[in-house]
Amino acid sequence: MTRITALKPADRFKRRQKIFLDGKFAFNLEAEVAVRADLRVGQELDGAQIEALTGQDRYHRSLSQALSYLSYRPRSEAELRLKLGQKGVALPDIETVLVRLKEQGLIDDTGFAQFWKENRQSFSPRSKRLVQLELKRKGVPGDVIEHVAGEINDEDGAYRAALSRARRLELSDYHLFRRRLGSYLKRRGFDYEMINRTVERIWQEWGNNG
Repeated sequence: MTRITALKPADRFKRRQKIFLDGKFAFNLEAEVAVRADLRVGQELDGAQIEALTGQDRYHRSLSQALSYLSYRPRSEAELRLKLGQKGVALPDIETVLVRLKEQGLIDDTGFAQFWKENRQSFSPRSKRLVQLELKRKGVPGDVIEHVAGEINDEDGAYRAALSRARRLELSDYHLFRRRLGSYLKRRGFDYEMINRTVERIWQEWGNNG
């Protein structure tokens, strides 16, 4: 058994605490972990208790890292697993954190895929094929991708993408207009037939008949 001889702040924000055992620094803990464990000077700790405390500390720090990463935008489960691994979080701790986040509804690949699709459709329309590829790269399961991307209408997406881009193109030269708008739609993942049909539609609607 060892005895706690001092508890000191590990940083100026007092988010972590230094734990001293038998007069020597032993380890750091998140302040929240120390408070929950009701640690105090004079308390005795055995090996199992120390291991439990450091395990809780790892979990708490891993959860904080995950929540910080999620604060910017929704993430797929695979994205979060990869990020935590890159941060040096051990695999068992990663799995424990993911279970917790799923229980809280903060990790949901279907919800993430829906968010990604709607974001693309609203702000940067692209083809169904390209959205599927992006979700695949994010590690979203194939069945989820098929379900969510199945709602994408390429005709509508190509038209909205082209309309937004065409406003910034020179309209006096049909061939230049067609080449530039076609290249733009190609980068958005639309196929040759859809590009041709969309470019002609935009050109005709704007009263330019070549």
